[in-house]
Amino acid sequence: VQLQASGGGLEQPGGSLRLSCAASGSIFRINAMGWYRQAPGKQRELVAAITSGGTTNYADSVKGRFTISRDNAKNTVYLQMNSLKPEDTAVYYCNAGVHTNTRPWLEVDYWGKGTQVTVSS
Repeated sequence: VQLQASGGGLEQPGGSLRLSCAASGSIFRINAMGWYRQAPGKQRELVAAITSGGTTNYADSVKGRFTISRDNAKNTVYLQMNSLKPEDTAVYYCNAGVHTNTRPWLEVDYWGKGTQVTVSS
């Protein structure tokens, strides 16, 4: 199973970016999917998560600005980031709890490689 993230880049404060993360491979089912971020010198933190049923959870710092969504048919999770701030600068990682076809009873956490988001004027 692989998670491929895309959509990062350089944006000015107040701007918007949309991240995508597609899971591929021998997938039986995906439970929760989420986005984490890690800024230089800081620990990785949860940004937003979404269950297979669509229940969402956000870090307080991004509530009202970021929106997480998913397309279960495409095994893809999205993060729409609006009103970006310099403090949103970080490497963003996607995460998924995956049940594979070979071990459908077992949930394994998979991580994407990360995509850089830089917010600067």
